[in-house]
Amino acid sequence: MKKVLILLLSLAFVFTLAACRDDDEETFRGVTDTTIKVGNTAATSGGFASVGVPFNAAIEGYFDMVNDAGGIAGREIEFIHYDDEFDGSQGLTYTQELVEEDRVFALVGHFGTPTVGATRDYLNTIGIPRVYYATGISELFNPRAEGNARSSFPVQPIYDAEGEVMVARAYDEYDAENIGVIYTNADDGRGMMNGINLRAADLGINLIPRQVDPGSADYSSAANALVDADVDAIIVAANQVPADVAVKALHAAGNEKPVFTSYVNADASWLAGVGDEVQAEQFNMYASAWVNIFEEDGDFVPGYLEFAEQVPDYADNAFAMAGWIAAHFFVTGLERVGEDELTWDSFIDAMESAPIDNPMGGIVDYADGVRVGTQSMALLLATATYDEEEEEWVYEWTNHRPIDTISNIIGE
Repeated sequence: MKKVLILLLSLAFVFTLAACRDDDEETFRGVTDTTIKVGNTAATSGGFASVGVPFNAAIEGYFDMVNDAGGIAGREIEFIHYDDEFDGSQGLTYTQELVEEDRVFALVGHFGTPTVGATRDYLNTIGIPRVYYATGISELFNPRAEGNARSSFPVQPIYDAEGEVMVARAYDEYDAENIGVIYTNADDGRGMMNGINLRAADLGINLIPRQVDPGSADYSSAANALVDADVDAIIVAANQVPADVAVKALHAAGNEKPVFTSYVNADASWLAGVGDEVQAEQFNMYASAWVNIFEEDGDFVPGYLEFAEQVPDYADNAFAMAGWIAAHFFVTGLERVGEDELTWDSFIDAMESAPIDNPMGGIVDYADGVRVGTQSMALLLATATYDEEEEEWVYEWTNHRPIDTISNIIGE
């Protein structure tokens, strides 16, 4: 039944698209002589609003910058957004609305594990371009995309690869031979666990995994079990909300072993949420990172300075940086098409035509259907310092290890 529904939607979409090509106002769906319509659904309310709000603010900021400079080939970018509250069913409904009613040209910043997972089959059937996913679920990894799968352009690292990186970091930093893992029973947690299992097997590391419900507010049982097991290090394989619960549970359980968590938590606002735990200095906490805002001499990279000037309210927000990068990758594809006819095919070809520079570190190469996301990461350390003048605590992720290729980090 599901396949029949998708087929019917696909056929309806084809007829709509064919009609669109004869429309005097549109040269291609979502594209007129003066505008390019794009959109996304993202959590701008609820528990993940602290991620979705700055993420979308930066996307809009980048598009405003481009529009103020005259747009792309004389066209301004119009951005439409719906709040899906980090709920996959709502995300699917709103995504269908963007595609079928708003008729967007592309999705930019396809947001969140639940929505990305819920919309994957639908969007693959249609073939609409998706540039940047605010998640790293395993299904996005594709070393040789063909057909409609070529319309997918992941930028963030895939969770499986990060799972391998976290094991390698724990092993390199602490000679960890017994590693405890708290991972969520969700796409993100399971994806990281895939990589954790793979790298642990290669290194001969003993794992003590504890699966948790991402919707639970109590991980005391998992935390106590890992403390009792006297592991050498602990990996928290979860996104923002459950990772917060896990870190607090580990602190309450008396953990003193180092904790490694995902790049999705490498933001000062998330760190402030576990500020008491960081202040206590009971254990070191690390996070992966895939952006780099500093030159070798310590100065900010130009891409960061441009971002901070355009989105000053979120200048120190990693989620906003991610939104900025999402918009940059999309606009790069548009710029490559230039004055030529803008269609899905011409856009996809343009994205694949050469590697794309991340304005805050690294490149992503989509040539020959490669869809594996960013392949380089750094290691950050959580710190808490007291500002005497402001009389408040300041929480920061500081550089501990420089950005390096994932293959180097895991020793391949």
